[in-house]
Amino acid sequence: MKKLRVLIFSATFGAGHVRAAEAIFEAIRAQEPSTEIIHLDFGEFLNKTINKVIKNTYIELIKYTPKLWGKFYYRTSKISPDSVFQRLLNRLGRRDFLEYILSLQPDLIICTYPTVAGVLAQLRSVQALSIPVVTVVTDYAIHSQWIHAGVDLYIVGCQDVCDGLISRGIEKNRIKVTGIPVSPRFEIPLERHSLYQKFDLEAERFTVLVMGGAYGVLGGAKLISKIIAESQARIQAVIVCGRDEKLFKSLDPVIAEARIPIRRLGYVRNVEELMTVADVIITKAGGLTVSEALTKRLPMVIYKPIPGQEEANAFFVQKIGAGLVADNSDNLEEIITRLISQPQELKSMCLAAEKSFAGHSAEQAADNILKLIEEQKIVQKIG
Repeated sequence: MKKLRVLIFSATFGAGHVRAAEAIFEAIRAQEPSTEIIHLDFGEFLNKTINKVIKNTYIELIKYTPKLWGKFYYRTSKISPDSVFQRLLNRLGRRDFLEYILSLQPDLIICTYPTVAGVLAQLRSVQALSIPVVTVVTDYAIHSQWIHAGVDLYIVGCQDVCDGLISRGIEKNRIKVTGIPVSPRFEIPLERHSLYQKFDLEAERFTVLVMGGAYGVLGGAKLISKIIAESQARIQAVIVCGRDEKLFKSLDPVIAEARIPIRRLGYVRNVEELMTVADVIITKAGGLTVSEALTKRLPMVIYKPIPGQEEANAFFVQKIGAGLVADNSDNLEEIITRLISQPQELKSMCLAAEKSFAGHSAEQAADNILKLIEEQKIVQKIG
């Protein structure tokens, strides 16, 4: 019997796209252990210089000029699939891309990054590619870059995104609402007290987790750390700086003068453990970080969300009642002080997350993906 082969494309322009791909990888492998899964960065098919420029420009924009990024995001949010701009994007690395895919002959292709989905959908539309394509939307809002008629199946995070796709012409039967896929590790109950010991934390203190993303793009992370460090309340903090070495080093004086215990970390791969010990997380509104926190039923405080997709993700969190948005440092300080003294509000956020986010998102996504493969096999036999 032929071994199942699945090709997954993500992109390193944001760690969330990679994490979503890895989550699906884990879930498919759990259900079909013999599956051959090939996970690639779409940027590898672009000119290396161009890829580096695009990645660095994106990170610099959202880190230092988020309003400029927001303008670009909203101005391109409703571009037609047959526009000149979209047609140019759909040709990025296309020839090498197609040759590589045809040489592998996978049973299915999964995309967690919108540009690669556009390239593949266009190839499907002109019948240059017969392999089914699945797009995993990694935000709680719809942008034109995600919408392509040649995609066979959409995996989305919430009903609002489903409705948005339908309003843009995507058939309902091609959309599955599973939640944005997060690693099955986030579904496993962990023993909190043993983790307190692991991270050298005090069990009786209120624990604040600060996460700025893999590239340290949480605006004002140092200021947030300073506000927490000066707290008079009986709290402690874990600050995750990601790959931002400058931020990591800048916290030296903050930690040295802190009134509370602070644990500072760089890039980590055990976020599920950190979310287990935390009582609240202060974070950016990346789609994967939001979904991971929802899975762990961890209340969120989103600080000054970046205009664009993160603004939309923050709106979603507020809408379902699983978190709050702090627009400035004074607002942040007031929210943290209130949450420490009002545990009932935190409990309400936990319950809201549980009600709105069923969990097991990666497993649900894998179920639908494997079902699509079986359906395609039946169609091929009949044909």
